[in-house]
Amino acid sequence: MRAADLLARTGSCRQISHGKFRTDDGARATVPVCAKRGAVFWKADMDIDCDGRPTKACNRRTDPLFFHATAFQQSDGRQLDAEHLPYVVVPGASRRWKHAAHGITGGTVAAVIHRDKVQYAVVGDTGPTDLIGEASYATAKALGIRADPKRGGVDSGVTYVVFKGPKATPIESHRAAVARGEALARRFVRQN
Repeated sequence: MRAADLLARTGSCRQISHGKFRTDDGARATVPVCAKRGAVFWKADMDIDCDGRPTKACNRRTDPLFFHATAFQQSDGRQLDAEHLPYVVVPGASRRWKHAAHGITGGTVAAVIHRDKVQYAVVGDTGPTDLIGEASYATAKALGIRADPKRGGVDSGVTYVVFKGPKATPIESHRAAVARGEALARRFVRQN
């Protein structure tokens, strides 16, 4: 699926969040969660999430904010691997927005768009209830965004489309996320 086709369907916003989110601590709340047929989406920055299983790129030494767990785990019970698995982070449930109320949980498939690139990912972690715009080290790297957990990311220009419907199974299979994501993206473009 071309980035342009997905972006063309996210030009207008029917806001479903009760208020807006900040992209960084101390920033103004400017980002709504929007709905289209078959998906929710937002346009934000990308901060780098290196949480989960410690790896060469993601650990306490490389990331001072490293946390050894993710909100969702692999099918074998182990934590997700941010260095190798493309995943997105959704805000923790709050009065502002409850992702689970929209069918979004661990393994839900997302398309993350930056410039002319699309990276399929799964919902793999939750973050603060008032912040939005975060994805795993692997997601950033695949999109050509600097993935360093301390100084990486990008300040704007990232669109997150999270599809309602079948999940990637198992959650740790990027191949399953891509196959499911391609099908859901085609449906999203067709329906909108």
